[in-house]
Amino acid sequence: MAAMATDPRPFDAVSLGTEIQRRLGVKTSRDEPLARFTTMRVGGPADLFAVAHNGFELRGLIKFARSRGVPYALLGRGSNVVIADAGFRGLVIQDRAEGADIRDERLIAEAGLPMARAATVTQEAGLTGLEFGLAIPGTVGGAIWANAGAHEADVAAVLESATVLLADGTERRMPAAELGLAYRESRFKAVLGGSGSTAAVADHVTSQIAGPAEVVLGATFLLGPADPATIRQRLDDIRRWRQAHQPLGIPSAGSVFRNPPGGRSAGAIVDELGLKGLTEGGATVSPKHANFIVNDRKGSAADVRRLADRVRAEVWRRAGIELVFEIVFLGDWSDWPPVRQGPERASTAVDAG
Repeated sequence: MAAMATDPRPFDAVSLGTEIQRRLGVKTSRDEPLARFTTMRVGGPADLFAVAHNGFELRGLIKFARSRGVPYALLGRGSNVVIADAGFRGLVIQDRAEGADIRDERLIAEAGLPMARAATVTQEAGLTGLEFGLAIPGTVGGAIWANAGAHEADVAAVLESATVLLADGTERRMPAAELGLAYRESRFKAVLGGSGSTAAVADHVTSQIAGPAEVVLGATFLLGPADPATIRQRLDDIRRWRQAHQPLGIPSAGSVFRNPPGGRSAGAIVDELGLKGLTEGGATVSPKHANFIVNDRKGSAADVRRLADRVRAEVWRRAGIELVFEIVFLGDWSDWPPVRQGPERASTAVDAG
């Protein structure tokens, strides 16, 4: 994922796609609709789209895009993004490098491994620590990127190291202590040619991007031994909790906002203000969980974003609490009105709706 807006260079998708296939053996598609690759089921076309099935292809595609100055974005399971209706001007790489290996009390995983599979693989091996991954709909790479967490656990607590593709094209195995892991934060949210993170630029994590400055290729998780039956019971408990409390089976991008400081969750705050059921076009604040926006009536990306901005504005206006997006608005949002800071931010967001 990425964080900073930039002006993409025009490029010839036909010739670039041909060159990618010739050099890397990876097929590409032009004007590929992206909605089906995201859990929100919205998003226009990517100029160029490719699937990396292994680490070699992933490295090659990233290095190719960087060498040509082509804006690129990485997609895992597409679980925390809302892609613009106008799509993405550049190359979108879907990471399907899903290798996993158990060694001693460690899980060594490629970045495209789904976190839910990481949870079940380690359960079968009698290793505890990644059960919370069952509640993370994304991949290992995405989970490290966001320091994802659930059920009072997060990536930082069990991650030993990550293999990282650096901005200069070299690779390095980095200990977790060097990854800048904090609440929904990591060093990987910086972009090429920029500094800062999505937290620092939360109001314009929306337009075209040069691409991530550093990319997670794989990870090693240090776990502990436990009875597989006990771990399985914990996984069953997590499944039941999710079924009871979250709008599963309906298109969404997961939690819309990060929990603010102070102890109350973003969902509780939105719920207390009576915003459950609020709609904008085909998007709705879930009646089941107030920190979810569901695309329950075939809405557009613009519907989702307008609704998210309205909720954020209402929380600021009525509770004086500034919510920060956990989801990322990715792609060509160049025609979207800028959102200002403080009380003016709220009025701007309402006007945009």
